[in-house]
Amino acid sequence: MANATNPCPPPFLSEALFDDGGFVDGRLCQEVAKGLSCCLPCPMTDWAYPDEFNTLGEVAQWVAVAGTACCVFLLLSWIILPVEKTSRHYLSLCLTTAVLFMNLGFVIPLAAQPDECYDAITPNSMQTNSPCAVSGAFLIFGGWGGVMWVFLRSLSLHLQICWQVVVGRNFMWFSQATGWGIPIIGIIMALVFSGVSFRFGSTCHINHENSLADLWIPMLIFAGLTIFIQFATFGYCIKVYLASLADNSASTENSNLPSYTNSIRTMTPKQAYRRVRRVIQLQWRGIAIVLIIVTDVVLFSVVFVFQDNTVEAVRRDPSTAVEWIACLVMAAGDKNKCLDKAGPLVVDMPTVGAVLLLLSINGLWLLLLLGRWSMVTGWRDLLMTVPHRNKREFVSVDARMDDLKKDTRSYEMLSRENSGKTMDDSVTPSAVTPISPTYNAYNAYNTRSPIGGSGGGGGGGGYRSPSLSRNNAPGGGTASPGSRNHHDTGNHSGRRTPDYFGSTARYHAPTRSFSSPRPPQSPPPTVTWDARDTYARASPLPEESPYGQGQGGYGQQPLGMNKI
Repeated sequence: MANATNPCPPPFLSEALFDDGGFVDGRLCQEVAKGLSCCLPCPMTDWAYPDEFNTLGEVAQWVAVAGTACCVFLLLSWIILPVEKTSRHYLSLCLTTAVLFMNLGFVIPLAAQPDECYDAITPNSMQTNSPCAVSGAFLIFGGWGGVMWVFLRSLSLHLQICWQVVVGRNFMWFSQATGWGIPIIGIIMALVFSGVSFRFGSTCHINHENSLADLWIPMLIFAGLTIFIQFATFGYCIKVYLASLADNSASTENSNLPSYTNSIRTMTPKQAYRRVRRVIQLQWRGIAIVLIIVTDVVLFSVVFVFQDNTVEAVRRDPSTAVEWIACLVMAAGDKNKCLDKAGPLVVDMPTVGAVLLLLSINGLWLLLLLGRWSMVTGWRDLLMTVPHRNKREFVSVDARMDDLKKDTRSYEMLSRENSGKTMDDSVTPSAVTPISPTYNAYNAYNTRSPIGGSGGGGGGGGYRSPSLSRNNAPGGGTASPGSRNHHDTGNHSGRRTPDYFGSTARYHAPTRSFSSPRPPQSPPPTVTWDARDTYARASPLPEESPYGQGQGGYGQQPLGMNKI
């Protein structure tokens, strides 16, 4: 190939000098004589655009790097930081992920610096260049994902504003299925039936063959539905606003009357307007994102389809580019002298540059509209608290040894044992006093003493009553305890804490219920009092009196009235 003579005038090269490698359909050749086909050197953009075109492509790629960083920051913030700092939502998270994939279609060529051409006249394709395949797949998948998620976002907003439907878990699963399922199907169809190659710039784009059927038309259909739904929502908002201006009914916003705002039939125009206004105030960022991304996708689709169709028209009918080809031959390959002739054959450079910049800047728009300052403060708080998480609280060794030596039995306040000292006995022993409230209330109940002297137990069955001066006999002696019940444990210091928690309360179901009222019973039920319901100690029947038999066999209480 290198030793063969090129029969074509410069800058054109003979197609016979090259093999069939690379993307052969991407060659721009013209048959000038029988058996002689001359081709424009690769890449075509170097001859149809000025040198600033490559610089513009690099600028778009670096902007995409900044947009990728913004998308990564948003995704990490939504995943790591708490929801009160980020107000994350699956619609925003998935849309940011799709834009991240789209930006990777520009970042990968910048990092890999692939060779656009397979040989001097043939561009590379996804079969001959792996960075081309990866960048083209990311660009198509990200574009599909961006279109689908702005469509779902506009649909969600339309359902909330126009139909007052609260989107919930079912809509979320539907969104996940369609938002990622359709892009996966779209990328498979695009790569199988069309493929990608270097068309213009260092990023691979879809080939012309079947591209309208497997990519551009379906994508533009969803983009058109998004625009239609968005403008239908705007139309409804304008209608509600105009209706609220003509509404003279009294407002119930600041009154105490009930407002049934969940029903569209009972809402007044002013109430409907207030509701729509609140939703728009909360969702205006999402609305702006939808409009920006769908505009970028539609603009890119229209421009690329127009560029693709123009190049294909020149390839099929080279006579449309005769003036430009003749100019290149006369100028001996000086493209700067023939740029004005190439203008009608390609999309002008400002339009292409604007499209590339709009696609790569979407990450910055997402950060400006979906980001919050609380994310920055949340990261600051998180990074400042992480170094202090592993610091343990200083504890003295002596304190740890004291914990090991601790005898928890010394803190036992309530003892159920029949013998032994408690904390009250060992720490603050006290003498027996007749005015001790604990001693009088508890110990007097468990001791039996005859009223006339210091004998052991009284005779017969008596009535037990917790008297305040039970231990003081009339003769000046102290009554000796007789038989004890199970509550007595042998501690008469007056410091013994009664066991208030020994008995278990029993629940008695009420006979009446206000939720299901019953008619009054006849005769009315007899009201009784059970001491166990109020945790009071039950008084035994007057079988024997601790004060002996008195008048008529009834005991006499020293501080109470004598009962006959």
